[in-house]
Amino acid sequence: MASTSAEMEQLTSGASNRIIPILKTLRKCLIFVLSLVLSLLLLLRPRRRVLPLPSPEEAIPAPSRRWRRKMAWKLEEEDTARRRSLAEGVEMGFGIVGDEETPCRWSSSLFYGRRGNALFSRSWLPISGELRGILIIIHGLNEHSGRYSQFAKQLNSSNMGVYAMDWIGHGGSDGLHGYVPSLDYVVSDTEAFLEKIRSENPGVPCFLFGHSTGGAVVLKAASSPCVEDMLAGIVLTSPALRVKPAHPIVGAIAPIFSLVAPRFQFKGANKRGIPVSRDPEALLAKYSDPLVYTGPIRVRTGYEILRITAYLTRNFKSITVPFFVLHGTEDRVTDPLASQDLYNQAPSVFKDIKLYEGFLHDLLFEPEREEIGRDIIDWMMKRLEDVNGAAAGLW
Repeated sequence: MASTSAEMEQLTSGASNRIIPILKTLRKCLIFVLSLVLSLLLLLRPRRRVLPLPSPEEAIPAPSRRWRRKMAWKLEEEDTARRRSLAEGVEMGFGIVGDEETPCRWSSSLFYGRRGNALFSRSWLPISGELRGILIIIHGLNEHSGRYSQFAKQLNSSNMGVYAMDWIGHGGSDGLHGYVPSLDYVVSDTEAFLEKIRSENPGVPCFLFGHSTGGAVVLKAASSPCVEDMLAGIVLTSPALRVKPAHPIVGAIAPIFSLVAPRFQFKGANKRGIPVSRDPEALLAKYSDPLVYTGPIRVRTGYEILRITAYLTRNFKSITVPFFVLHGTEDRVTDPLASQDLYNQAPSVFKDIKLYEGFLHDLLFEPEREEIGRDIIDWMMKRLEDVNGAAAGLW
């Protein structure tokens, strides 16, 4: 009985040893078959077409650089057309000089500068009498020639003809409003405008007038010997001389920044900036005028002002053109002391300066504008007497 139990135990033990490996093998085979079936099912299953995700550029097509330039050019042209229409509508006819109404012959036209830009120009001429001289007005930064209509009529009353030109990017002229790619362009256009006016009025003495940055433009133009020879003299009101950046680092980065982002606007200049006149009505008229640019100054424009004023300051001692400089002592836009330095250092033989105590920047829009206009006319008459006397001496 004992032997039978032993045999059965061995048999059971031996069978287990043989069955366990078989079961393991069957398990592996089953796993393999199931994996094979699943693989076949996945392969035979109809697959949905998976499209690749579009890149950001493909998802929202970005406009090309050429398209952006075209759109910017179109907007600029539309803005120029709007401003030109406004410029043509500026009142330029009768004016009150003193207590009298002064009529004049006025006109507006387009003048093409050295680079082919269409520049808006105006003229005011006396109704009768022979012209004693001509004054060509170069306005200041952000304004336009139409603002000088009253001054022009005061000059007409003394038989002086007046012409004026809007800079590039100003008034009714071509260009982005308030943007000046180079003040040397304005200098060059001023020279071309002077040549045109002289050719239309042979033998009539010509003067250049410049206000603020326009004064810097006129001074640089007149520093050229060939331009000086065409002039009887220049008149500068509140000229932009020795202008300095708000911080030294601005002056350091301005040349680079003006190349990288020339049209970028610096926040700061606005309608409620530094007062330029003590006449509230004149201030209101200026800053409600749609042709006056009141936005922040553009980077390149600001740099160009720093550049031209630095050049002029270094070259005061080379100025020989006859000039009359006028400045208000309380001007907070340009420096009256720089005007004094110009007068002191320039070797011009015929030169004068007048500082108006307590006056601000826009001298021809101060309450005493008639008096200032009279001072300018008196100086030009004195200069014409000198020119005529010198010419008579030659004969």
